[in-house]
Amino acid sequence: MKPPRRFGVRTVATLLGIRVAYRFGSRFAPVRTVAHAARVFQTPLPSSRERAEHAARSMTARRETVTVDGESVATYVWGDPSRQPYVLLAHGWSSMGLRWENWVPQLLAKGWAAVAFDQPAHGLSGGRLCTLPDFVRTVTVVGQHYGDAEGVVAHSLGGAAVTLALDDGWTAKRVVLIAAAADPKAATRRFARFVRLGEHLRPGLHEMLARRTGVPIDGLHIEHHAPRRTQPALIVHDEFDRDVPVEEAEQYAMHWPGSTLLKTRHLGHRRIVDDASVVAAAIAFLGGADSHA
Repeated sequence: MKPPRRFGVRTVATLLGIRVAYRFGSRFAPVRTVAHAARVFQTPLPSSRERAEHAARSMTARRETVTVDGESVATYVWGDPSRQPYVLLAHGWSSMGLRWENWVPQLLAKGWAAVAFDQPAHGLSGGRLCTLPDFVRTVTVVGQHYGDAEGVVAHSLGGAAVTLALDDGWTAKRVVLIAAAADPKAATRRFARFVRLGEHLRPGLHEMLARRTGVPIDGLHIEHHAPRRTQPALIVHDEFDRDVPVEEAEQYAMHWPGSTLLKTRHLGHRRIVDDASVVAAAIAFLGGADSHA
């Protein structure tokens, strides 16, 4: 869960209410407070579904469905992945698969197909809760369904998910990670500070998350996974990203053998995805070109 970037009156009132409740709850009702915090942390913003419904009215994709752990996951297909090399597009937290539609014409112009999807509890997919292990399972199942990819482009939490999912019965030749998260404990720390959850309750939050997903948080850091990756990787991150610090991109560059780190300035965490120079660099990299920071 990340802080909303646009604050309407209702959002501000809700946030202030949560902060007051968590300050008191962290001292006087820690068990209930952690349980509530775990639910909030795993619940995407409603805007993910609202934007997906709006985008679907004019989408150019063919909509399909893949089942992941009993949930219906919406996928969006351009071209024919069964006959063409395809690029898998993985969105981030509280986003949606159709956010990649601006990339599609350039991918198709290269002779590639493209596949995007909505994570559980996002966009038009089923489910109510979602966190990194769910992201990983969905990337894996969608990748296996459509087959090994020519390349994969992933944003934010989707970048961490791709790093963990690659080579688990599915792979891609080349990888582009944009503003990718690296450290899940750093994410819960940022969340706790934002909602004013007591720092002493974070271990309990981690335990509750692991209880639902079956995956301990300690094993989710990319340092345990990136060193095993053999694909060429382009790591793109903005130096002024306020949601995921650029230091996390540097962790990718340090742990992923032979990766290239490309830093931008003043594009932030979201605008970076649709920046023309970033799109051009990513597509050139997927096509086999080397990129230099």
